Amino acid sequence: MTNDLKYRTKIFAHNAIKLASKLPNDYLSIHIKKQLIRCSTSVAANYRATCLAQSKKSFVSKISIVIEEVDESLFWIEFIKDEKLLSPDLCKSMLKEADELTRIFISSRKTANLNLNN
Repeated sequence: MTNDLKYRTKIFAHNAIKLASKLPNDYLSIHIKKQLIRCSTSVAANYRATCLAQSKKSFVSKISIVIEEVDESLFWIEFIKDEKLLSPDLCKSMLKEADELTRIFISSRKTANLNLNN
């Protein structure tokens, strides 16, 4: 599962970059491009760090950062759709993946917290 999620988060980052590259070059879109690229690549990089956590407490802390970054990615993709900067069809699969990753990582944090408290 760990390697699957490492791969999946890296693909998520690549796809977010591809989505961002389709945005126009106006002021708002340039801002969103930078934000989306930063947070989506952070999901992949921080998940890798989570896999190397040296304690359960460290894991919970690191996975919390991943959750924040994937949720921010979801926000920016929703924003792109809401502002009609790209067609809803272009955003659909990324919205689904960001939502699924968020759910997976929240579930993982809940399990880790339960294990930490036991």
